[in-house]
Amino acid sequence: MTDCRIVLEPGEDVSKLFGSMDKNIKEMESAFGVQIVNRRTDEGNTVIVSGEDADNVLLAKESIEHLRISIRNGVELSDQAVAYVIDSVRSGEDADLGSIESDSVTLTVKGKPIKAKTAGQQKYVNAIRKNTIVFGIGPAGTGKTYLAVAMAVKALREHQVNRIILTRPAIEAGEKLGFLPGDLQSKIDPYLRPLYDALYDMMGVESYQKQMEKGNIEIAPLAYMRGRTLDDSFIILDEAQNATPEQMKMFLTRLGVNSKMVITGDLTQTDLPYGQKSGLLVATQILANIDDIAIHTFTERDVVRHSLVQKIILAYEKAQRESAAKAAAKKAPQIRRAPRRNE
Repeated sequence: MTDCRIVLEPGEDVSKLFGSMDKNIKEMESAFGVQIVNRRTDEGNTVIVSGEDADNVLLAKESIEHLRISIRNGVELSDQAVAYVIDSVRSGEDADLGSIESDSVTLTVKGKPIKAKTAGQQKYVNAIRKNTIVFGIGPAGTGKTYLAVAMAVKALREHQVNRIILTRPAIEAGEKLGFLPGDLQSKIDPYLRPLYDALYDMMGVESYQKQMEKGNIEIAPLAYMRGRTLDDSFIILDEAQNATPEQMKMFLTRLGVNSKMVITGDLTQTDLPYGQKSGLLVATQILANIDDIAIHTFTERDVVRHSLVQKIILAYEKAQRESAAKAAAKKAPQIRRAPRRNE
């Protein structure tokens, strides 16, 4: 049995570290296979970590130290934050939530700051700041669309651009949009709901509608981008995995003067017809080495939805790998044994 001790500073709030009903500590105990208790010793309030595996004891101690730093920096330890620290420590990556959450992107309509919650999200935000075109690729729940909209709203508020343009392929209706009732806005609303939700959260419904009336915000299906030149704009293409290579080339070449583009998508959720290549995949392969174009890939560690979402993503990835391995095994040529002379 190996153990280590962490002596807390006078006045340090143990309840924040341990969480409600000790949920933070229980999460670490489960993750590292250790026992964590709080004891009053001659040195002061002391957290004792013990376990059979010395490496896991040290990893649990490191996780606790990162959580302590986060608390001192004013970070609220949500379930997602604790899970992120544990995963980051396991993988040997930066787990400092304080340095991440100190950078506010913009404010919601209620005045709440919008911040990156993982190192991956922070790199994505920095990439958008530094580059003209950014591809954000990753699983659901990683904040790739929400943070892109936040950066667009910030740019509009600070008069860096004159308008925000949001678009996505209406793949379910075959880009025809004639099967849905109503005008163009009514036809595309079902496809653009995640973008609306983000804008309502950051601007409020009334402010959003005023900006729409002024033409400062434009929402349109990808098919309506052809033939345009988009100057002084922050343009977001969402669900880009459902764009064909031709549509993606058409969209990227709409870029005008003093504009910025963010293209988001999840290559594991392509709804294109079987055998049709995703324009998002093709674009990232062709444009990988061009200056002022950044390609950022999120992982399951960047998921900030319910903790189960990360587990679901990992389970599907495992199933896909196993399926691919079985398919490859079936296609492998069978080696036949040459018959012996006397057979």
